[in-house]
Order: sequence, then C-alpha cells, then structure tokens
Amino acid sequence: MCADTTSTTQATILQVAQDAGVSKTSVSRYFSGERYRLSPGMQQRIKASATRLGYRPNQMARSLKGGRSRLIGMVVADIRNPFSIDVMHGAEQACREQGLSLVVCNTDNDPNQERDHLALLASYRVEGVIINAAGQPSQELSALANQGTPLILLDRTLSDYDADIVALDNRQAIDAALDHLQDQGYRDLLYVSEPTSQASSRQARLERFQQQLKARNLLGKWLCLPLGQEAHHLDEAIAAFLAPEADTHATKALLCGNGNVTLAVTRSLVRQQVRLGDVGLMGIDELPWADLIDPGITTLAQPTDIIGRTAIHSLLQRLQARDRDSPPRQILYQARLHARGSTRPG
Repeated sequence: MCADTTSTTQATILQVAQDAGVSKTSVSRYFSGERYRLSPGMQQRIKASATRLGYRPNQMARSLKGGRSRLIGMVVADIRNPFSIDVMHGAEQACREQGLSLVVCNTDNDPNQERDHLALLASYRVEGVIINAAGQPSQELSALANQGTPLILLDRTLSDYDADIVALDNRQAIDAALDHLQDQGYRDLLYVSEPTSQASSRQARLERFQQQLKARNLLGKWLCLPLGQEAHHLDEAIAAFLAPEADTHATKALLCGNGNVTLAVTRSLVRQQVRLGDVGLMGIDELPWADLIDPGITTLAQPTDIIGRTAIHSLLQRLQARDRDSPPRQILYQARLHARGSTRPG
C-alpha cells in the first residue's frame, strides 16, 4: 500500500511570491483589491502561481488584522426579478475582477427583512453596500454610515438618505415607449404596474406616463396591482380595457412597467385568447423568452450588466479617501428598444 504524500499544509503568501517571481507586497496587493497597481503580466503570474499552489487568502484574518473584510453587501428587493438577476451578475463579475466577494440578501420587498439584512451586513463589516430599497431603513443605514461604510442606491431612491444612485433613466424609458407606440398607431393605452408605494422607480414611470398622456393627447388608463393576487383580477381589468367602446375606435396597447408585469400580462392575454397584434403589448425590461412568443414581444432593455458593474465601481470610488465626501452622484442609463411583432397592428 502506497502512503499518501499529498501535503495538507496551506500555501503561504511568501511561496506564491517566490513562485511568481514577485514581492510579497505585490501578492498582497493582488489579493487586497489593489490589482490596478500591478501590471497585467504580473497579475497573470500571481494568479497562475496561486492556482498552482492552491493558495487561498484567509479573509477573516485579513479583516481582523487590517479592518478590511473584502466583502461587498448587496440587498435586492426581489431576487426573482429578471432585472435583479442580471444586475447581480454584472456586480459579481466586477467584484471578482477586484478580488472582492459579493454577499447577496433578498428582501422579497419586505421592509422588515431589509432592516434585518442591513443589520447583518453591518455585523459582517462589509466594505460597502448596494441596496435596491424596499422601505426606509434609516436606523440601519445610519449604523452603516457611522462605521464609514459607503452606500450605493440601485434603481430606487430613498427620500431621507442621500447617496449615489445607479439606475435607468425612467423618464426617457417611458418617453421611448410612448414614441414607439405612437409611431405604430396606438392611441389608447393601459399602463400596468406593480404597486408604486415602496419603489421610487415604479412611481417615476407611472408619473411620467400620466404626464405624457395629456401632453401627447393620448387616451389612457393605469393599473397598479400586486402580482400575488388572484389572476382573475388582472384578467378582469384587461378585459374591461379591451372591451369595444362606442365612442372611440383608437387602437389599443398595453405597456408593462417591468419584466414581472410583462409575464403576468402575457399569461392573461393567453388565457383570454387575445392575439398579439389585435392588441399591442410592450414591456420595460428585456426577457429571455420575449422573442419566443409569437410574434415576439416588444421590450425596452435596460443595460443591466453595466448597471451592476457601475454600482460596484462607484462604491470602490467612494472607498477611496479622496472621494468619500464628494456630493452624491446620479448615474442614469437609457433603455434600448427591441421592436417585435407585438407592437405591429394586425
């Protein structure tokens, strides 16, 4: 019987440095978020040596010794939302490139869960937090701020807390949607949204829709409905909107406020055997199945990957001492139209 000669000793930073032909300081910089100070070639050598030797930095020890956890907290309101999934992917990739780890917490749009998650992240001494807010967690945010933890708001603002925000330009998105629907000949619109009370982005989109109806001389209604309710409530509202009216012959279309709503409305139209084209359908948020539903669903795509990456980069800028006290920034991105058959009148 042969003895197992595999070493169980953890590789050290010195061994990685010697193997890569660099200094211990360079290896430390590579694993402490200062990779930008190293040349691409040096980064590749350190990465290869660490992989070959099985080196893993002890992040807990680093945190205790130097006060840095290398953890970034991310609090999302609904982890099932396509927007949240895609933004998380971009944020995680940006963290990985900087030697950081992303800790994701889901609140299910519950302010109590949000407060608990923020308190937990504070106990982990995360270096920064990205939050897609569901409530107004003032006390918990203040606790993080008192620790010197920078905060980035994602998609939604907080009325009593000033911080950088990275989001979609909601006014531009509604304007782009209405431009397209008008160009296609639609004049009677139903805007469908989830409730707006806990999401400033939903409120901004609805308010812009209401403003533009009058400015553009369009007919229109709006519906704010929790998607967890019985499906027949949505069916009844859509059926009432589509019912023939004696005083108007305007072509009708439904505009959905996000990806979850687009899915719910599509299911409702299928249940009611309404053919797309006989009624227009358009949604904010690109969906992986949008071009699979005949004749394809028109969407406005958010640059979600870029939004996630930008949130991390903004956070890292705030972590730099020279940028901590600069005024809050608002970084807004424009939606991109994917026109498909659902907005071509039959």
